[in-house]
Amino acid sequence: MTLAPAPQRLDRTRPDLAEFLRSRRERLSPTDLGLPAGSRRRTPGLRREEVAALAGVGLAWYTWFEQGRNISVSATFLENLARVLKLDAAERRHLYLLAHQRPPAEAGRTWCTVPPQVRRLMDDLPTRPAYILNLRWDVVMWNAAADRVFDFSAQPTGRRNLLWMLFVVPAMRRLFSDWPAQAPAMLSTFRRDFASATGVPDIAELVDELQAVSPDFNAWWREHDVHGACMGQRRLHIDSLGDIAFEHTTLTVDESRHLRLVVYAAAPEEPKAEPFALWLKTRHAT
Repeated sequence: MTLAPAPQRLDRTRPDLAEFLRSRRERLSPTDLGLPAGSRRRTPGLRREEVAALAGVGLAWYTWFEQGRNISVSATFLENLARVLKLDAAERRHLYLLAHQRPPAEAGRTWCTVPPQVRRLMDDLPTRPAYILNLRWDVVMWNAAADRVFDFSAQPTGRRNLLWMLFVVPAMRRLFSDWPAQAPAMLSTFRRDFASATGVPDIAELVDELQAVSPDFNAWWREHDVHGACMGQRRLHIDSLGDIAFEHTTLTVDESRHLRLVVYAAAPEEPKAEPFALWLKTRHAT
């Protein structure tokens, strides 16, 4: 590890980096890391030499880094330092940004807890089918309009998964007017989430099950197509109304927990927009 001849890239964040690292050292005690308490200390927290030793670097080099000098740092060192300083996910990301490094992706998790204010937001969209997906594409929350269209509440709890419904539930296949084109496009979007979920067994189990029960899924999964997020227009077939064009988009609800809000709205020029809104109210009343 040497001084870097590059321009002074840490000029802007040098003071913040120094204060951040010092504050995180000072909040820890030697016993937090299994070190002997030793003699009385003039300042609280860990000493620089203790942090350097535990992070696997020399004292002089760590001192230069904490002072914000223009030195090269590796992701391995930052990971070691985050571990030594017991940084949480937000603090770890902040360290990377202060050091002008790209923050690593957070580990994938299939969370199911949604903030209550998101529920209130969805309920305020009576003519906009909306639902929340986690990383596994489990449908963890939906509003009344989405339930009328997708019939989520009729699915067994363990099968309330958008990908499972798309490939296994006949009614979902009929709902998507151009299913042979839409299903592989949605599957390719899911593949990005699958790649983010390394080490999450329930996602791998879902893929294994779908490969066993759906020949279409099995064939398309083997093609390894990867597209961007599914947004734009999609035609859904509503009984008694026929095909209706919807605009749909995906919004991030909680990035760290991989929760996303999917919202459908009848396309601006869709002639059946008003009949669809009336259909939602009529179904709701019955």
